[in-house]
Amino acid sequence: MKIQFLGATGTVTGSKYLLTSGGSRMLLDCGLFQGYKQLRLRNWADLPVDPSDIQAVVLTHAHLDHSGYLPLLVKNGFRGKILCSEATYDLCKILLPDSGRLLEEEAGHANRHSYSKHTPALPLYTEDDAERALKLFSPVPFGKPFDICGKLRGQLALGGHILGAAIVTISDGERNVTFSGDLGRLHDAIMVAPSHVARTDYLVLESTYGDRVHNPADPSILLGQTIRETAARGGVTVIPAFAVGRAQSILYAIHQLKERGELPSALPVYLNSPMATDATALYQKHRHLHRLDHKQCEAMCHAAHIVNSVEESISLNMRRLPMVIIAASGMATGGRVLHHLKAFASDARNTILFAGFQAGGTRGAAMLDGAPEIKIYGEYVPLRASVKQIDNLSAHADAGEILSWLGHFEQAPKRTFITHGEPAAADALRHRIEEQLHWNCHVPEYLEQQELT
Repeated sequence: MKIQFLGATGTVTGSKYLLTSGGSRMLLDCGLFQGYKQLRLRNWADLPVDPSDIQAVVLTHAHLDHSGYLPLLVKNGFRGKILCSEATYDLCKILLPDSGRLLEEEAGHANRHSYSKHTPALPLYTEDDAERALKLFSPVPFGKPFDICGKLRGQLALGGHILGAAIVTISDGERNVTFSGDLGRLHDAIMVAPSHVARTDYLVLESTYGDRVHNPADPSILLGQTIRETAARGGVTVIPAFAVGRAQSILYAIHQLKERGELPSALPVYLNSPMATDATALYQKHRHLHRLDHKQCEAMCHAAHIVNSVEESISLNMRRLPMVIIAASGMATGGRVLHHLKAFASDARNTILFAGFQAGGTRGAAMLDGAPEIKIYGEYVPLRASVKQIDNLSAHADAGEILSWLGHFEQAPKRTFITHGEPAAADALRHRIEEQLHWNCHVPEYLEQQELT
């Protein structure tokens, strides 16, 4: 068996791993690159393998940095099976068409306002491409082995990162390799802890927070404090949030804050993300995958007013009263949150509150680094609003939690590949694992190939 690292090397985006065994070829994850332009350009480059030669894709979870390249893969000739958990399939039915629609809208906006270097600007893929990809999905259950292609078989275990997230083990009958996917937290308020793995021959391990430990304080305290302080000065709190996972955590925290009287019950809270709205409803359908009961799910779903139309979304930007707006995307790379940033970023009374990891090269990372202005749809907007981050609301395990998860292995893998992290984070995690567990670790390069003997 061979593995080639087609993404998530030196970055937290673009997760793609090509596995070959005999005449079988499959991808583990199929994500988009985000952030720096040189990374985003990889989305337009040809893969080192013809998509028509790939027989199957297995997904760890639905986030676009793990699934968002699928429509382009299908557009370029892939016709195999896409295997994942049922909840991941349900979320992809929301995320992938929306991604295609946004790409079309961005290309159209660039053409209308003539700020693209390309004439005409074209989308990477369309909503129709995404719908074609969804026809190839074949959900599989957790905990039961399933056939992939040729001799390759797989099995999913609960990953705890978001709804439906999985730790995936692939076997060719002689050896196996386990992919952590994005590991969840041990004590998340909503999601269950990731399943333990007893043994594997090879491990591909994420390292998003491999160089840090989350603040142990209750993240809702900073959330409530920030919203209260912003409202007291007459401002608006804009929260860029990933539509799947982070938006639900914020909604549940706001429900708890209002229930405890730590936020005024009359303070308007708006969820301006059709994706997040649809995703939140899925928590009722898949209650066995998280900690919330029916009543708590209902409370989460009703913690905000749902913005149902473009007109209502636009009207929010005209208001100058205290309120909270939650909108995708979480790194401010696209979506409705850009229109809110354009409207509110220049007013010092307001706050832009990030609630998740910001990959290098994204607007979110630039804003947290103190950029005096941000470019939105070809125009520069002054950044006078307060910019804050709640870094312990993350759905990713931190370095200590990753080490705790590794501690349940009965024996060391032959080799552990450290991926899905910025260079400093990946190398810091490599060092900790080697020092504390004495495992054989390696941080692979982009397009590197390894023989799994």
